Amino acid sequence: MTDRISADDLFERGVRLLAEANSLGALACFEKAYVTEQTPRIRSYLGYCIAAQRGQTEEALRLCLSAIEEDPGNPDHYLNMGRVYLTSKRKNEAIAALRKGLSAGDSPAIKALLADLGIRKKQVFPFLPRQHLLNKYAGLILHRLRLR
Repeated sequence: MTDRISADDLFERGVRLLAEANSLGALACFEKAYVTEQTPRIRSYLGYCIAAQRGQTEEALRLCLSAIEEDPGNPDHYLNMGRVYLTSKRKNEAIAALRKGLSAGDSPAIKALLADLGIRKKQVFPFLPRQHLLNKYAGLILHRLRLR
């Protein structure tokens, strides 16, 4: 029996640790896997863990973007990029990344995260800013009348 663990095993262990909300343990697994093999999925998850644990969002975004460039059809890359944006308090960019992820493929995790974010409805008057009094109060009135 060898002491070496394959990059795939480390990746799977990291994903399990993330599911258990242990991003520090997952970071260690993804870093070890990244040394062995630099696949897009390892880069994507490593990027998210770097942002979550170390706060290095620019490095994390670089990793996620390179994963998306190499494998644009995987919605998990967009999910991780959206999570990185959320850790840096950039909600609009996060929502845009998550929506691109849904267009790349069906992902229950992306749908759940979008539902948790509470996406707003479109403005009543799209030619006015969202903060304009007409948009605010017309939206409230239409909501109370259950017309929207």
